[in-house]
Amino acid sequence: MSNLVLAHTRYLVIEQIRVPIGILASAFFPALSMVAFVVPFAGQDPVGATTATGSLMLFGAVSAALTGLGIAVSQDREQPWNPYLRTLPAGPLPRFAGRILATLAAVLISVVPVLVVGALLTEATITPVRLLAGLGALVAGVLPFMLMGLFVGFVLASKAAMAVSQLLFFPMAILGGLLLPPAVMPEFVQALSPYVPTRGAAELVWWAIAGIPANGVSMAMLAVWTVAMAAAAGWAYRRDEGRRFS
Repeated sequence: MSNLVLAHTRYLVIEQIRVPIGILASAFFPALSMVAFVVPFAGQDPVGATTATGSLMLFGAVSAALTGLGIAVSQDREQPWNPYLRTLPAGPLPRFAGRILATLAAVLISVVPVLVVGALLTEATITPVRLLAGLGALVAGVLPFMLMGLFVGFVLASKAAMAVSQLLFFPMAILGGLLLPPAVMPEFVQALSPYVPTRGAAELVWWAIAGIPANGVSMAMLAVWTVAMAAAAGWAYRRDEGRRFS
């Protein structure tokens, strides 16, 4: 089974590399935001630059996870190759796990430009241990968005999945404080922010890279969103399989 998972992962990674626009899009906007806003306004503040770098790394990672996975899964469902794969005795796990691992690879690639800008052009500081912890927190933080992408991909056609993914992503990024610090947002946004998964993911990353204590409500809601999206993605997969293969 592990060999099948690796084979699917390799195939899907090569597929992404051949058409890299999705990864480039997820990496370009956060890196540009770093240069335009963080470097001139917070670049000389070690803590501010570090947390801003973490926020924009998460921005690119969430974009790659939610939008990339939602579009990829919806497009897979429209290809004649996909029904054939579902008839094979190995079952859905190798393809499913391969898609998740390939998306994780895209997530990690998407954060590199922001990390480079933060290291070269700001006073952001981090130890190797905190960097590894931050990458681990990043992977944990994007999990509910990967599950959300699976849900979108299994219930919508590719054109609709692209639009809906963007409609879900940008409001959550703003409400979660990935583009602006939560403290400068309006009061009603600050009150709503702990209940969106992006805020919990951001606080997990901030804690890992800068030691900023995480809010208990945000962490609890991140767990709730993860469980809810896992249930939704599982339901969407069974619904799709029942409609097309029963």
